[in-house]
Amino acid sequence: MKIVVTVKQVPDPNSSHVLEADNTLGRDKEVVLDPGDECGIEEGLQLKEAHGGEVVLVSMGPERAKDAIRKGLSMGADRGILITDESLSGADAYLTARALAAAIKAEQADLVICGTESYDGSTGMVPPILAELLGLPQLTFAKKVEVDGSKVKVNRQTADGHMVLEATTPVLITVTAAIAEPRYASLKGIMAARSKEVKQLSLGDLGVESGERAETIESMADAEARKAGAVIEDDGTAVDQIVKFLADAKVL
Repeated sequence: MKIVVTVKQVPDPNSSHVLEADNTLGRDKEVVLDPGDECGIEEGLQLKEAHGGEVVLVSMGPERAKDAIRKGLSMGADRGILITDESLSGADAYLTARALAAAIKAEQADLVICGTESYDGSTGMVPPILAELLGLPQLTFAKKVEVDGSKVKVNRQTADGHMVLEATTPVLITVTAAIAEPRYASLKGIMAARSKEVKQLSLGDLGVESGERAETIESMADAEARKAGAVIEDDGTAVDQIVKFLADAKVL
């Protein structure tokens, strides 16, 4: 089974963030492999261990994004592909998906694994666009994946529990953080990652033109500060005040 996992290098969630003039996140500070993608890699590795095959990591970003791929390789992935091109700076979801799709098509993967959304963009649009461009069925928000021959079954996480979905390979799935606990890279894995292939491709290599952006960030604004709560003194009418408050909030 050939498994492709899309990965992304993002600003460290534990560091402070700076907005650039074009309303994109600054990436000059500490950057890391997206935590959600670590879960996708772990699931890919577990499926490989159970069914054989290889795990290929595909990413799009600047030269330094190789570090994110190397981390995935140190966890146990077999090889990586980095799409890097100056014209991809500030790429929207559609251009990102087009570039990823061109690289993934050449791999002829049985299973494509994506996070539900990236930490920095948080749009959740790339995986469904990618599935459409690849012509693959998509099984989304998976918290459990089972593979039986060419059948892929997932438990999709819902607000009330889960639903069971099934498709035939090739298929694209998106995974939640509940899918698996990412493993730590061993010293042996870190050393082995240095010699694993990371193929670098440009848009020209993929036959993709950047074109005009389909979406742009028009403006940014700070989130509204959280307002102070109401304090109810127990003067004998506290219960009535609480009931009225809940009724006004339409909780009761």
